[in-house]
Amino acid sequence: MVFVLPDLSSAVFWAALWKIIVANIILSGDNAVVIAMACHNLSDKYRRPAIMFGSAGAIVLRIVFCAVIGYLLSVPYLKLVGGALLLWIGIKLLVEEEEDANIKAHDNIWAAIWTIIVADAVMSLDNAIAIAAAAKATSP
Repeated sequence: MVFVLPDLSSAVFWAALWKIIVANIILSGDNAVVIAMACHNLSDKYRRPAIMFGSAGAIVLRIVFCAVIGYLLSVPYLKLVGGALLLWIGIKLLVEEEEDANIKAHDNIWAAIWTIIVADAVMSLDNAIAIAAAAKATSP
């Protein structure tokens, strides 16, 4: 893996950054819902710290995911296998009935932070794949 300092005056860099930001915003709506549900029962004193620390942990995990997935995108045939798995998941979702969300509102700040981080880790794989793919598509 080679790290290159981007040319900040390049329109290509800013276009790639914009693609990454838009993909992340579009795919992050479900993550915001999880944060709200996990912190719903916390007192006002603990709600803001839980949101901040939970979100910070989620951001760190997303950075790690992007690095790992960026590497995995270069593995031959992995995209084909991933596409087949996504097709299988899509068919399975169409066939099965919709289930209720299992995000529990917590009274404890640490439980809420843990729920935010774990749920965001599970749900952020699509975000990380989109970000890594957008970055790969515009890299030299």
